[in-house]
This record gives sequence, structure tokens and C-alpha cells, in this order.
Amino acid sequence: MTNARVIDAAETESPTARPSVIPVVAATSLRVPGRGRNAAGAPVRFSFDGRSLTGRAGDTLAAALLANGIHLVGRSFKYHRPRGILSAGCEEPNALVGTDRGKGRYEPNTRATTAEIFEGFCSTSQNCWPSLRTDVGAINDRLAPLFSAGFYYKTFMWPKSFWNKVYEPIIRGAAGLGKPPTEPDPDTYAARYAHCDLLVVGAGAAGLAAALAGARSGAKVILVDEQAEAGGWLLSEPDVTIDGRPAWVWLSDVVRILSGMPNVTVLTRTTAIGYYHQNFLGLCQRLTDHLATVPEGAPRERLWKVRARQVVLAQGAIEKPLVFAGNDRPGVMLAGAARSFLNRYGVRVGERAVVVTSHDSAWAAALDLARTGTAVPLIVDLRPTVSPDLLAEARRSGIEVMCGGTVTDTRGRLRISAVRVNPVAASGTVGEGRWVACDVLLMSGGWTPSLHLFSHTGGKLIWDEDDQIFLPGQATEACRCAGAGTGRFGLAAALADGAAA
Repeated sequence: MTNARVIDAAETESPTARPSVIPVVAATSLRVPGRGRNAAGAPVRFSFDGRSLTGRAGDTLAAALLANGIHLVGRSFKYHRPRGILSAGCEEPNALVGTDRGKGRYEPNTRATTAEIFEGFCSTSQNCWPSLRTDVGAINDRLAPLFSAGFYYKTFMWPKSFWNKVYEPIIRGAAGLGKPPTEPDPDTYAARYAHCDLLVVGAGAAGLAAALAGARSGAKVILVDEQAEAGGWLLSEPDVTIDGRPAWVWLSDVVRILSGMPNVTVLTRTTAIGYYHQNFLGLCQRLTDHLATVPEGAPRERLWKVRARQVVLAQGAIEKPLVFAGNDRPGVMLAGAARSFLNRYGVRVGERAVVVTSHDSAWAAALDLARTGTAVPLIVDLRPTVSPDLLAEARRSGIEVMCGGTVTDTRGRLRISAVRVNPVAASGTVGEGRWVACDVLLMSGGWTPSLHLFSHTGGKLIWDEDDQIFLPGQATEACRCAGAGTGRFGLAAALADGAAA
């Protein structure tokens, strides 16, 4: 095996101990000037583990950290392995942090990909001591062969009297990630009942089309979306056109129309948390978490209890990761997430990105990054053949392509520094590999419809062998799924499907 020269990625993360004077960190080149929906946003000062950083109004914590070149954000539960940012949304499994909004408003296990920064926002890493970079608990990773699943039930059995006084307190003390708040919750919480003809969950292309069609028919419509603004995946697609208009112009027009209709209620920062019998849904609306100053008496959250005649579930799809050794290192991300950070927040996720994929959408991420200054030395596609148009685009961007290949391993301690790629023969035989230097690895195994709420109702799922995904089957409530949630991934198909639903 011939090894390419490996360049260690810079590890800029600092210890968690708060210094008496918080240093000011200069902005990095990972912010793309003039790009992103918040390109004109004002600078925002925030901190991570006591380190003063600068983000931009409209950033999530994840976007702001990536703009400052920070990928390492936490440690895993059992083995204390380094953990980074994997996704750009609520599906994030790794980037869990503690957040402090002042006056006793501390909350553990907050997803960095959904927390919105504001002036003075304070965040900390979790499950590490004495610091994030130098964590004593990382010794567990070295001793992993001794810590098989459930080993403590087999090991700590004698002497019997030690269980209650020694073993159990130590094991319970080591459990969990974040530390619980120590002060009483100073916030208040509200609740409200509502009835509507049509409740649309998800304000992407399909959801907006469904809400607009319902509203124009005279129906009373409630449109909810968990993000800070409506748009869904359109927020990451500035270059597509709808009805002859750029996507973001179309989006602004539709949101303006819906917001001006007296029979429509648009709720952003609102998560549908449960779908119960007889079309009864629970919605959690976050009202003040994104504000630097909380108005006196304002509730933090509102629980909406909604009864709807009809429900349209337009929750989109979630990108699937790929499985290979070391796919949990900081710097290994979903390709769609990298594209969202670039196009929505104007942030490049690294200086040198390798892409591994089994789906066309990752190619768009690679090409977008290449156009904005990130070196993309290689795209590895698990499929033996891909579209000639994609190959031509990659060639024009100076990107090497390996079709019928895979990733088998990665290197790097606190952030990925290299990836090993191998060709795979039609017979399944894995050929000799080579190492490619990188500071970020983008992966995509395709997309799977988000069917959580549909499953809440007891609706059955159907396996689609061709696309290797589950699709919604027979519904038990008066609801329809639309858009990517039904496997209709194209923009035109999503718009048509949403309007029809």
C-alpha cells in the first residue's frame, strides 16, 4: 500500500477552564463573504468553553463554531471519544452542549445545530474533564476491549455488599452527558388550544404548497416548522428557480402571502411533538430561547394543543450516513449538512474536503464547496457508474473521481486528518487502498423519509426495494404525507405533491 502524505489538521479548540480574561479570537477565512441568508447579519459575540468567539446574527451555534474552525465539541458517553458536528438540523446525535442564557437559565444536552446564538450567548462542552481536548475519561477508549456491553452486570457482583455502597454510586455518577441545572427554573410556560381545518407540519416546498392551496380554498390553516424561518431545504438551495423566480424570492413571496391571510397562522420555531387520536397534535413553540434579553413575564415556550380536520405531514427526509472505521471522528459530516452551512450560513466546513457517497446530492455539495474556495481532491462514489454530467462538472472543477470505491478507515485524533479509500470490484473484492489528506470528510448514503409522526398514529410503513427506503402506507388518521416524506425528492414533484395533498 502506498500512503499519500498526511497533513494533520489544526486543532484550535481550547480547554474548558474559564480564564480570568477571555481572549479575543480573530475571525477565520471559513466565512464566505456575501454568502448565506444572514450575509448582512451583525457580528455577534458568544463563548464556547470560556473562549470568546464571533459569529453572525442568524447563526446556529454549530454554524458559528464551524466558521471559527471548531469541529470538536464534545465527548461520547461511554468511551469519551471525540465528537464533532455531524448534521445541520434536529437529527444531530453528537454535538450536544450545555447552554447558559443567564439568570439561572442553564440547559444541558442542547443540540448545537438548533441553538441560535445571540450577543453574550454562552455554551460549554460536556462529559469531559479537565478539558475537552485533554479528557481523562478518554482512557476508556483505550480499554474498550474490557468494557463490552453490560460488562458491569457481570463484573461488579462481589462482594455483594459493595453493590449498593460502592459500585452503583460510581456507575450512576459516570452515567449521562450534561450536568443538571442547580438553580430553580426562572421561566414560565404557556399553553393554548386551537382548532383548524388544515394543519401542515413542515414548511419546506411541499408544506408551503399545501398551506397555500388550503388557504386559497378558504380553509383555516396552521403551518408549523421547527426552524427559525420557513423554507426547509429551500434555505440551502439559492440557485434553483420556481416559476421563473430564484428559490429565495419565491419563498419570500409565499411566506408574505401566507402571513397576510387572516385564515392562516404560521408558527416557526415550533416542533410537532406528538400525533394522537382523532387528529389531535401537540406542538412546542420556543418563544424566547433566541433572545438576548427576555421580556419581563414572557413565557419561554408555549404548548399548542391542536385539533385538525385534516393534517398534511411534509417533514422532508433525513440524510443517511455511511458505515466505515472511524466515521465518528470530528470532521466527518453529512454532505447535505455541509451544503446547508455553506449556502444558508455562508460557512465553509473545512479547507480540504473528501466526499464519499452513494447518491447524486453529495456531488452538489462537493461542487458548491469547490466553487467557494475549499479544495476537493476526491469524490468517492460507491456506485460503479454515475451521470456523465456529474463527471463533467467534477472534471471542470479539477476534482478526481473514484467510481466503485469506498472508504475503509480514517485518521486523526481530535479531528480527521486523512481518509483511506479503496476500489471495490464488481465481485465485492476490496482492492488496495491509499490515504488522502483532508480536514473534513463528507458522506451521503441517500435520504430516508421522515415518518416519525406518521408512525405515532400507528400508520404502517411500506418498504420500497428500488430506493431502499420506508414509505408511508395506510393511514389511521385523516392525514396525508407529502413531498420527500413520500419519496418524491425532486423540487417539482414536492411542490405538486404538496398542493395535491
